[in-house]
Amino acid sequence: MIAYLNGKIVHKSPTHLIMDMGGFGYMVKISLNTYAKVQHLDHCLLHTSLIVKNENQSVVGFDMYGFADELEKDIFEKMISVSGVGAATARMMLSTFRPEEIQQAILTENEAMIQSVKGIGPKSAKRIILELKDKIGKVSGDVTISTPAHNTSRDEALNALVALGFTKAAVEKIVTKIISANPGLSIEGLIKESLKQL
Repeated sequence: MIAYLNGKIVHKSPTHLIMDMGGFGYMVKISLNTYAKVQHLDHCLLHTSLIVKNENQSVVGFDMYGFADELEKDIFEKMISVSGVGAATARMMLSTFRPEEIQQAILTENEAMIQSVKGIGPKSAKRIILELKDKIGKVSGDVTISTPAHNTSRDEALNALVALGFTKAAVEKIVTKIISANPGLSIEGLIKESLKQL
């Protein structure tokens, strides 16, 4: 099991990084929370979780997910331990809300907030709360991450939303509308706002 990667970032996007580790390039899927913390770095340490992909009881591949801090990794692994919640849905939740907000939603049984994430219906929201409320721990301090906007914010946001499973047609109008209303919004802010409206 690979617990973490500590190396040079050779490619980054809001949905994944490629890290050079002794001449090997590791493709690591990330959330917007992690992207916000590493987007201006050339080198980073990511805590990792390796997911085995199965089809018809056969291993067909692996996905590696990376997290800028252990709290986010812990939330991710607890989320995927819930029946019916896959890695893509857990990453979507961590791209929509910060780990502390997810903890708070589970502890306060905020089904509406959990259900607002694509891929989580009423039954899944209830199951997440029921199974994780006693495991999730106390809420950490509130930390806000802000990053400057770039000229490519629109394109990067569109690419990230498509990578998260939305169709380009569905997201283009929403992204354009949000940029018009908030021209200085960061990439992760733009994606998070779009996720709320999709």
